[in-house]
Amino acid sequence: MSIVSVILAAIAPGVALLAYFYLKDRYDTEPIHLVGKMFLFGILLVFPVMVLQRAFVHGFGDDPLVFSFLISAGVEEFLKWFLVYFLIFRHATFDEPYDGIVYSVAVSLGFATLENVFYALLNSASISTLLMRAFLPVSGHAMFGVMMGYHLGKAKFNPEQRTRQLFYSCLLPILWHGVFDYVLLTAKTYWIWIMLPLMAFLWGRSLWNVKRANARSPLRVLRREERVEM
Repeated sequence: MSIVSVILAAIAPGVALLAYFYLKDRYDTEPIHLVGKMFLFGILLVFPVMVLQRAFVHGFGDDPLVFSFLISAGVEEFLKWFLVYFLIFRHATFDEPYDGIVYSVAVSLGFATLENVFYALLNSASISTLLMRAFLPVSGHAMFGVMMGYHLGKAKFNPEQRTRQLFYSCLLPILWHGVFDYVLLTAKTYWIWIMLPLMAFLWGRSLWNVKRANARSPLRVLRREERVEM
């Protein structure tokens, strides 16, 4: 495979998944330039994450439990959450619960896409390897982004639950990302038998979150009222 083919194959899953979740917004799609900007910020986030993770490995070692939940999941998901919370949470375009999912997924998939490109180039990855990575780490990052965004949406539109939902929006992606990484690091010969049901659960839960977030949209009520008036 040529370098261009490898890069395109590494980029394609992240872009396809972002388009999928973007188009799941049933009532008011977000400005494409802002979604693209968050995707770009996710790409740029790879570099500080690499520096921090290397420093943490030197400080804490590479024990699988510590690496999975603190160094990998903890650093990555917290910094993604930090970006979405401080750049988008109070933004005027965040006007329905599903928007949290769109922007969180955009950051997560930007991060996953550059990570996938680096992996493909450094390991001379084949198409079959890139397909496997599309199913596992790339879609995994998307699922963690859905979790994050779902609870950010609940925090935004349920002020009485804001503190608790903000806590969930950061903690749950770290927890499930940590489980994901821990399985890959420790279940060397039988990881597929754990990963398949885990990914099925994450996808099922994510699609449920998508449905629930859309159902809570205030624009849904407005659309219904407009139909009644007509």
